[in-house]
Amino acid sequence: MRISLNWLRELVEIKLSPEELAETLTMAGFEVEDIEDRRTWANGVVVGKVLERQPHPNADKLSVCQVDIGAGETLNIVCGAANVKANIYVPVATTGTYLPNIDLKIKPAKLRGVPSQGMICSLKELGLPTDVDGIHIFTQENLPLGSDVRPLLGLDDVILDLTATANRADALSMVGVAREVAALTGGKLSIPEPGEVSISKSSGNLALKIADTQACPAYIGTVIEQVKIAPSPEWLQQRLRAAGVRPISNVVDITNYVLLEWGQPLHAFDCDRLKSVASSENLTIGVRFANAGESLKTLDGQTRTLSTQNLLITANDKPVALAGVMGGEETEVHEGTQSLVLEAALFDSVAIRRSSRSAGLRSEASGRYERGVNSAELEIANRRALSLISELASGILVQQEIADTRPDPSTWSRSIALRLDRVNQILGPIDLGEDTGELQGQDVERILTALGCKLTSSGEDSNQPTWSVSVPPYRYRDLEREIDLIEEIARLYGYNRFCDTLPERAEGGYLSLDEELIRKLRAFLRAEGLTELIHYSLVKPGEDRQIVLSNPLFAEYSALRNDLLSGLIDAFQYNLEQGNGALNGFEIGKIFWREEDGLQETEALAGIIGGDRTIGKWSKSGREEPITWFEAKGILESVFRQLTLQVEFQPDCRDHRLHPGRTASLWIRGNRLGIFGQLHPQLRREKGLPDSVYVFQLDLDVLLESLGQDEVLVPIFQPYSTYPASDRDIAFFAPVKISVSEIEKVITKAGKDLLESVELFDEYRGENVPEGQRSLAFRLIYRASDRTLTEAEVEPVHNKVREALVEKFGVNLRS
Repeated sequence: MRISLNWLRELVEIKLSPEELAETLTMAGFEVEDIEDRRTWANGVVVGKVLERQPHPNADKLSVCQVDIGAGETLNIVCGAANVKANIYVPVATTGTYLPNIDLKIKPAKLRGVPSQGMICSLKELGLPTDVDGIHIFTQENLPLGSDVRPLLGLDDVILDLTATANRADALSMVGVAREVAALTGGKLSIPEPGEVSISKSSGNLALKIADTQACPAYIGTVIEQVKIAPSPEWLQQRLRAAGVRPISNVVDITNYVLLEWGQPLHAFDCDRLKSVASSENLTIGVRFANAGESLKTLDGQTRTLSTQNLLITANDKPVALAGVMGGEETEVHEGTQSLVLEAALFDSVAIRRSSRSAGLRSEASGRYERGVNSAELEIANRRALSLISELASGILVQQEIADTRPDPSTWSRSIALRLDRVNQILGPIDLGEDTGELQGQDVERILTALGCKLTSSGEDSNQPTWSVSVPPYRYRDLEREIDLIEEIARLYGYNRFCDTLPERAEGGYLSLDEELIRKLRAFLRAEGLTELIHYSLVKPGEDRQIVLSNPLFAEYSALRNDLLSGLIDAFQYNLEQGNGALNGFEIGKIFWREEDGLQETEALAGIIGGDRTIGKWSKSGREEPITWFEAKGILESVFRQLTLQVEFQPDCRDHRLHPGRTASLWIRGNRLGIFGQLHPQLRREKGLPDSVYVFQLDLDVLLESLGQDEVLVPIFQPYSTYPASDRDIAFFAPVKISVSEIEKVITKAGKDLLESVELFDEYRGENVPEGQRSLAFRLIYRASDRTLTEAEVEPVHNKVREALVEKFGVNLRS
């Protein structure tokens, strides 16, 4: 908000310089983004009177003027404005004057052979907006020649561009800023209190109909007749221009002026036009939400199609304005307006915010309603506007109707308990120069009283008093709790006056066990050539047990993902389509799903493998070697081995996205860990993926729980044997349905302590192998830690292994 210091000085005593005031406001939380010193714009520009105007002898569009500036000698000035003439008072920039807005320093010059000793100025050259094309002509008579023009043009002012925080709706007005300055500096307030206005009639043709009292808790409509529309007086125009508002006419300017002064939006309707829209002499002003499909042409000239979120002002149920946002063009005040209906209302902040957003329109009024307008000062602002209309537009008030459903005025304030010991506990010690101290009770009372609060002592301990603090109505929205009052005390006392307290020496940080394990897991996966991926948790809806958002931003992101595999498959397809090749990656993230007992959430680890892991295509003549099922499985097994986990792979065919014959479920100690498998051929064809694409998804909670076991966390040292090993091979026919992992379990159990390792080194199916079976060959390594094994020691153990295989699986031994 742009704050005129001249205007502000009429409301509060200011002893600080503009720079000091800006610093004080900024330190108190009201950032002053710019200081616009208008006094420099016309320094050296004085009032002059054109005594004579003659055409330039050498130029058709130039004039030669004799100008008196009260210096005893008239100036010869060449002027190019078409509106210059004799006997007018004008602003004159004398020789040596610098005009910063046009970056021009006035020097004696010759224009087409005629000397010129200054410049007659337009408002644009002095930095002021204007619709006049030419020099500025003062309307006042008998101005003292040679006097400073700045007081006449409002250029003896300084403008502060001030930004208030979102919770300080009261600071969006001159009165609110004046109260803040008074609290900060101790200056005396002089806020105008408009007197009562007299209504000439007690009844008339105006009635009110508020359909939604929650959206509009109060509405005052006043009929004003015999209005004379004219330009506003210069003082009013200057204040509006200083605030960045363009003057229009006296009535419209008054509504804008009261908006700036009190923060209360007002709107003036042309009463005759309202009756024309209503098609009746009897007017019923209503407030309701729009019906879908209704339209309204607003003051900015745009016809807007309305939705049910738009709050409307109506005349006999016909839309005439967007309530709290902008008036309608059809009922606006114009040069021929003779009667008015002045609206002063309170609207719900949520309703106006939704209406403004729905219409794609924000205004000075909506910006204030959205933050919250002070309900206690509605009548004051209304009386202020009515008295100005009576004074400046000669209006006669003939009728006023009020619809008020606000709660009792006693509820417009609130009482908050405040404890001095809590204040000092939160804010800490204050800097007293060479010593430190605490805030005293009188400091708290002085600060809060300056803010307009009323304090009543409610404690018996005089050393640590407590108060019941009554908050003024204009701070009702942002002072709700004790901590809010403590913040205000710190803000007004001065943050820079509190001691700097360094935090105590902290202990060294550490990672939780789960975080350490996850970091290890990430490192092992990256070491296997997998890139970590991150996807949005929001996905398209349509899956079973999916959680769908009730207020999504986009339809494509309106549900929570219930697995990580879908995102990885899409990423694989996208990389192929972009020419980036096949993707090897993993992702750790949350998944969500719906169950009968409520909504569930957990962390999962998933990956996708399909790229050639070898280095360089040159060694293979440019051919890619697709990864096999066992190689992809080996990546997972390598990670599990580094984590010292024993994971079992069991056949599985429950996921329709995976190949029914090349999918395994993963188990740890009887707990299901996850799934691993090759993509289903049908899914690969649909997405244009290669044959060899494998995915896995693991339950991270199960994995971390297994990794958190003591036997996994604490490594046990096993000494290396210095004695040679003895190896034996065993080959047999086994049914295909028996997995190698089951066979390895039986071999390991039978070999007991002497068996060091088991490795499958050959598998064969085909000629000379019985149908439904396969030939398997294993290499068994036997070793003792304290001696060299003899044949007599190894052979009995090896025979036990052979017998166990025949007994357990009925294999047909070949060696």
